[in-house]
Amino acid sequence: MFDTNVTRIRDFLIVGFPGLSPEYYGPVSALFFVLFLAIAAGNIFILVFVKCERSLHKPTYLIFCHLALTDLAFGTVTLPKIISKYWFDDSFISFYGCFVQMFFVHFLGAAHSFILMVMALDRFIAICIPLRYPVLITNNTISVLCGFAWFIPLPLMVSSVLHTLTLSFCKSNVIAQCYCDNTSIRSQACGDVYIVAVTSLSRAMFTLLVPLAFILFSYISIIVVIIKISNAASRKKTLSTFTPQIFITCLFYFPRCFVYVTAVVEFSFSLDVRILLMLLYSVFPAAVNPGIYCFKTQDIKQMLIKRLRKTKIAIEIKLSYKCQTDW
Repeated sequence: MFDTNVTRIRDFLIVGFPGLSPEYYGPVSALFFVLFLAIAAGNIFILVFVKCERSLHKPTYLIFCHLALTDLAFGTVTLPKIISKYWFDDSFISFYGCFVQMFFVHFLGAAHSFILMVMALDRFIAICIPLRYPVLITNNTISVLCGFAWFIPLPLMVSSVLHTLTLSFCKSNVIAQCYCDNTSIRSQACGDVYIVAVTSLSRAMFTLLVPLAFILFSYISIIVVIIKISNAASRKKTLSTFTPQIFITCLFYFPRCFVYVTAVVEFSFSLDVRILLMLLYSVFPAAVNPGIYCFKTQDIKQMLIKRLRKTKIAIEIKLSYKCQTDW
């Protein structure tokens, strides 16, 4: 498994947390399983709820659905393998299976980044030029923009995978991570990997920094407009329509930027801390975002309360009727 003379690796070994004692494998796998259930249940709920509630068939909630799709897909691609590693001691993933997982990890992250840019555009037009919002932002417009958000990263990530496949792998097959990503796989290649590393970094920076630059511009413009609103009630109402987007964007970008900045300044973490940080910015938001949609978005929150009240009333009526019948 660790023979350095081999020129072809058949599978990779997912290490997970190298410093984790085997006695904690059970609790850790259970934690990841609960996290996976939260991601699946929360994001499927958002997709079904928005689909069923016609009053939520609006551009903003259509964007939420696209974000929920990326979160659901990312959790499905990454977490089952981590769970099987710690629950069933199944640490191996096939050579091409690892590359497939790598593609989806980076593709879904990039698509999520561009969808956040579409969300920033939606709020920018809604708050900065509200009179033009009904004309410029429609469900069809958002569908097209989100379609581009899914399509733009596709050729970039396919070329990244194909470029990495041209490398020769003659080192160990150990992936010091909880899932396959470009950096972890590339570290097992022999020979000169400089060109592949530079092109991969360029693609990553493009998919991260281009949306982030527009998001910063739009959100700063929005904050300036909100500050200029003289009426306190109107200012609070406008800010409430903008708050969920801030939470979602910060959860996605802040941990990523922190990891990249620490790498640039050569601040080193232990391997376990580094892996934990990567899980924090990749998996944790997928579990938290549905809660933000539900409790920080007034329309969804009100519709949920309305549905719960109707359900409660219906149950009380049934119980009352049953008591009267029994009596």
